[in-house]
Amino acid sequence: MDRLSSPVRPYAWGSTTAIPELLGTEPTGEPQAEVWMGAHPGDPSRVTRTAPDGTPREQSLADVIAADPEHELGAAAVAKFGPRLPFLLKLLAAGSPLSLQVHPDLAQAREGFADEERRGVPLGAPERNYKDANHKPELICALTPFEGLCGFRPVADAAATLEALDVDSLKPYVDLLRARPEEAALREVLTAVLTGDPAATAATVTAAAEAAQRLGGPYATYASIARHYPGDPGVIAAMLLNSVTLRPGEAMFLAAGVPHAYLSGLGVEIMANSDNVLRCGLTPKHIDVPELLRIVRFEAADPGVLRPAPDAEGAEVYATGIDEFRLSRYVLAPGGASRDLTAPSAPQILLCTSGTSQANDLELRPGDAVFVRAGEKTELSGEGTVFRATVVV
Repeated sequence: MDRLSSPVRPYAWGSTTAIPELLGTEPTGEPQAEVWMGAHPGDPSRVTRTAPDGTPREQSLADVIAADPEHELGAAAVAKFGPRLPFLLKLLAAGSPLSLQVHPDLAQAREGFADEERRGVPLGAPERNYKDANHKPELICALTPFEGLCGFRPVADAAATLEALDVDSLKPYVDLLRARPEEAALREVLTAVLTGDPAATAATVTAAAEAAQRLGGPYATYASIARHYPGDPGVIAAMLLNSVTLRPGEAMFLAAGVPHAYLSGLGVEIMANSDNVLRCGLTPKHIDVPELLRIVRFEAADPGVLRPAPDAEGAEVYATGIDEFRLSRYVLAPGGASRDLTAPSAPQILLCTSGTSQANDLELRPGDAVFVRAGEKTELSGEGTVFRATVVV
């Protein structure tokens, strides 16, 4: 079992206080957006292992796994997912809205990656959509009240929202939403929003944000988004989506093709280990509209707030149907019996988010995490909350 030393990502949208408050450290004044726990090649966690000469040596978890994948991950996991940790676990702290985005399914990712490789698009090019051939399903579990957008609203609701703003340049979108079948209406409106004249779109966004500010209530969300992204067409796109508020312990699953954005709050996020993102607003980065339209599911959907369900081992499990990751939560009561978390054929990461717990002989405080090799005997005890990330084999 290895204690993880994990990098903090200082993205501009990150909260300056949420992660320091969890860790019990002083804020630096700079945004701290994400803590990555895993073996992502872009910024892997580090572990300390004993070198052949008997001295402890800090190493990248990615290098440790690459040196002996079956020993670290288990033969079954390597056979199913390859010689790599198939998930990335994060603490995520949104102080302002993230980009509006969507992820491909596995077939779309493989096709898109192969196409860009064939066309010779450099991996680091700003117009590159597919950094790998994998899908990127995600789940976010709230540690504080958490605000987000997820999936298209019923077209009647979206039309009513736009109409209430009483902005002349939005009226054609209202007419489209009411005159077309659902899929065609959503496709046409999103296409029009993202491909319109930039100056005219910016003027529409400004007028819509001012109207949203006057109306207040649920419209205040759009005014707030516009303050962070003035003139961005994603402000209008956001009005087509469901608003979601998660209470601590609740989660939101983000399947392939579902447009979404995080707005504010602190949570535990887990995802398949991929960097494939198609953006559709609230960003200065490249938006590939034709490819986006190939990936998005143009259908209204309930965002489906997930609540954990107890399993036979005393864990609370967030069921997603995804094999690359399985997130569960243990709420440990003082004086309670220890839990046997040994996984004979799968790797694990344990993350403490409250209280003080013990994983074997390692003490875990909020923000502490450990990597557990497949088959390693693992006992969890103490009090507080611990999240367990593993795979389904």
